[in-house]
Amino acid sequence: MAEFDLIERIRRRAGVRDDVVLGIGDDAALLQPPSGRQLVVAMDTLNDGVHFPRGTAPADIGWKALAVNLSDLAAMAAEPAWCTLSLSLPDADAGWLDGFLDGFLTLADAHRVALVGGDTTRGPLSVCVTVHGLVAPGRALRRDAARVGDAVWVSGTLGDAAAALALLEGGAPVPAALRARLDRPVPRVALGAALAGQANACIDVSDGLLADLGHVCDASGVGIRLHRDALPASAGLRAAVDGEALARCQASGGDDYELAFTAPAARDDAIRAAAAAAGVAVTRIGDVVAGERVRAFDADGAEWQPPARGYAHFHRDA
Repeated sequence: MAEFDLIERIRRRAGVRDDVVLGIGDDAALLQPPSGRQLVVAMDTLNDGVHFPRGTAPADIGWKALAVNLSDLAAMAAEPAWCTLSLSLPDADAGWLDGFLDGFLTLADAHRVALVGGDTTRGPLSVCVTVHGLVAPGRALRRDAARVGDAVWVSGTLGDAAAALALLEGGAPVPAALRARLDRPVPRVALGAALAGQANACIDVSDGLLADLGHVCDASGVGIRLHRDALPASAGLRAAVDGEALARCQASGGDDYELAFTAPAARDDAIRAAAAAAGVAVTRIGDVVAGERVRAFDADGAEWQPPARGYAHFHRDA
């Protein structure tokens, strides 16, 4: 197919919203943000062999490309609205594109996200998505609002995706439940919205819990003390790995796309109620303290030092 055949194939399947004045097909989209809302914009690029294993199903790539971006909106307590999509493809493969759109648009429809434009080009497989969300002024969650005395929480469980990737790279069988967490993360959009007005600071866990909470410490000028034994793990993860490997997957593995957040300790009951209303389990895993970095401790009070705190794109050994 030619480039404009690809674009037309995408346009025919893209969803619509009343606030899209002009969508796919012109030089740019025309959008109508509602009065009294702020625009929240996030962008992530996913590259073949870096953000998803080579040979990943096209539908899973499509899902993940949008999910990781929606996770950023969730961390800001934003309501998703629109997105753009830039595709670099080795070949104009209609079957691959249809599979990709199956995953991408299934998740888009679930969150009422309209695909309003983008680009297609020939090159190594790479997907870049920009999402636009909406939030009331003063309601966005940020990294720079953690306060000493806050409790530290995380949603869901940690480490499944990292374990799946480690098993895959090691040539070992990967349990389906772990592979699903790697290929199809679930953005915690409803939880992010429920935390607005309850939590102080929030971040999504993409590069690893320790690394990402480190960004909260840097932005807020605080320290965080984590209880390693409190980190939540799925039954599938505990069956696949244990001991030091389990802790490393949870603390620094990355690709979880859960929300890590801080909230005043007096709001513990309100946080649990908000999470229950959003249908997501949350676990209190530590406290915000005076200091400047994240430190993790075992049950006996000994500080735990993993070999890496998370993934860094330009430091592959991390």
